[in-house]
Amino acid sequence: MENVVVVNHPLVRHKLTLCRKKETENWQFRDLVEEITALLIYEATKDMETVEIDIVTPVAAAKGDVVKNPNPVFVAVLRAGLGMVSGALRLFPYARAGHIGLYRDHDTHVPVEYYCNLPPNIDELDCFLLEPMLATGGSATYAVDMLKKAGVKKIKLLSLIAAPEGIKRITASHPDLKIYLGALDEKLNENAYIVPGLGDAGDRLFGTA
Repeated sequence: MENVVVVNHPLVRHKLTLCRKKETENWQFRDLVEEITALLIYEATKDMETVEIDIVTPVAAAKGDVVKNPNPVFVAVLRAGLGMVSGALRLFPYARAGHIGLYRDHDTHVPVEYYCNLPPNIDELDCFLLEPMLATGGSATYAVDMLKKAGVKKIKLLSLIAAPEGIKRITASHPDLKIYLGALDEKLNENAYIVPGLGDAGDRLFGTA
């Protein structure tokens, strides 16, 4: 799985452990998801192209590096992906955001689309798909399909936690996709929840459990 990166950073592990704890309150959970997302973005942008420019510091003339295309696009898979957007925008405040609305049928576990709103002219930009939980992989795979149909060429997926089943499914459908994770967990249970996971990320973000 050369295209799958587990960001094994002490801060990611620490914050993800707090996310997993069932006694963590909704407001704490939201803050943690935002912070972990920023750390994942930091890792996922290590290969961004830079250009050298001339600048003047308070002391002297100098040269410095700036990101060549500093305005990527962040696409959240609704609803839980909304919790990751603010963390991404911390690092790229001028980036644009899109939204893909999918829900998983409780009986078939097949994703059903109900909303899609993508910014215009994003086909040549770096696009980061934000999906906190990569469980069966169905929703994320469907969302990548939609982005590619929209002409997007450079896509990376960011997830807090993934199950092996989800990784297997999405990499089979999109072997070119680079995936950044906070953790790769054990398995899915009979209800297609990640084990040990952290429960329903949407419910924990918005207090609907």
